[in-house]
Amino acid sequence: MGLLKKLFGVKDAEGIRPFVGAVIVAAGNSSRMNGEDKLFALLGGAPLLAHSLKAFEDNPQVDEIVIVTKPDMIAKVGEIVKLYGISKAKCVVRGGETRQNSALMGATEVSQKAKLIAVHDGARPLVSQKIISDAIHAAAVFGSAIPAIPVKDTIKTVAGGKVSATLEREKLYAAQTPQVFKAELIKAALTDALQKNISITDDSMAVERLGFSVKVINGSYDNIKVTFPEDLTTAEAILLNRLAVDEKQT
Repeated sequence: MGLLKKLFGVKDAEGIRPFVGAVIVAAGNSSRMNGEDKLFALLGGAPLLAHSLKAFEDNPQVDEIVIVTKPDMIAKVGEIVKLYGISKAKCVVRGGETRQNSALMGATEVSQKAKLIAVHDGARPLVSQKIISDAIHAAAVFGSAIPAIPVKDTIKTVAGGKVSATLEREKLYAAQTPQVFKAELIKAALTDALQKNISITDDSMAVERLGFSVKVINGSYDNIKVTFPEDLTTAEAILLNRLAVDEKQT
């Protein structure tokens, strides 16, 4: 039982559990948001980024938070950290030219004592406490874990404006964040991808290409990534629904 408690991040009689650092990647250019920086767009009266940070601030399994953003936004992100009481924030650092570069820059700023690193999109403001905890627990056991959801649509590959293949929907999942890994594994995987100039679309891809398996846990259709202006409308509806449910339960 003592070993299981350690693996699952629960303090045992000795008070031992994995130290977890979260890297919030908030260095995108918001090119599809009609010129508005999505991370500072208001959601329920607060900046979208504030919601993402608060989710990790409130999770008891997370020990510290590193935020990666654009150089000209460091001061503004720092203001959000102070205004919304993100006490676990270790630092706000500048990002790189690519997402994997930004993720690696954030990971290297996480405390050396961290056993696990959770990498999360700053533009996913509605991640639940359950998803964060489940991903951390799974990574503690398997070394790597990501939340994912089954795709709802039929997916086709297209070449030259024509369908080249129809993929088996039952095998297709949409990856989400936070993606959680053993600290040294994700740092090594991201470093290798950068050194070899390999483009990756999420952090688990860097780990997968090194031959490591990644555990999949249940994500949520509510855990959306705000990419387009209409996504903010969807996020607002999800948030309002959550607030209504909470009011009924209290």
